[in-house]
Order: sequence, then structure tokens, then C-alpha cells
Amino acid sequence: MTDEPVVITAYPDGPLLVRGAAELRTPDGQEVARTRRTVALCRCGLSTIKPFCDGTHKAAGFRTDD
Repeated sequence: MTDEPVVITAYPDGPLLVRGAAELRTPDGQEVARTRRTVALCRCGLSTIKPFCDGTHKAAGFRTDD
């Protein structure tokens, strides 16, 4: 990890974009490997590559609250 700030942006009707050196962990505490500094995390629950977004939210019509 670095002192680089972590920024999480919730995109309307889309994923959470995580920028920076955040550690991602499964519910049981295992670290999720990251290959990029910026990753998109699924919010719709339909991605086939969870916890990452694969764009399925678009076809499914996922909507966030205003």
C-alpha cells in the first residue's frame, strides 16, 4: 500500500469505480487480487466476474436511486 489517496466513485446506474491502492477482500477476509490501479466493482449483483463489473448492468436495466 502507498500513501496515495483512495477515491471511490459511484456511477449512476453503474459500478463503483475504485482508484488507488485499496485492498479488496472477500467476506471471509481473503484478499482479492488486483491487476490494475483502477477497478470497477459490481453493484447490480449480476456480473460473471464478481466482485468486478462486466457491464451486465446495462443489459439488465440496473438502476440506482436518484
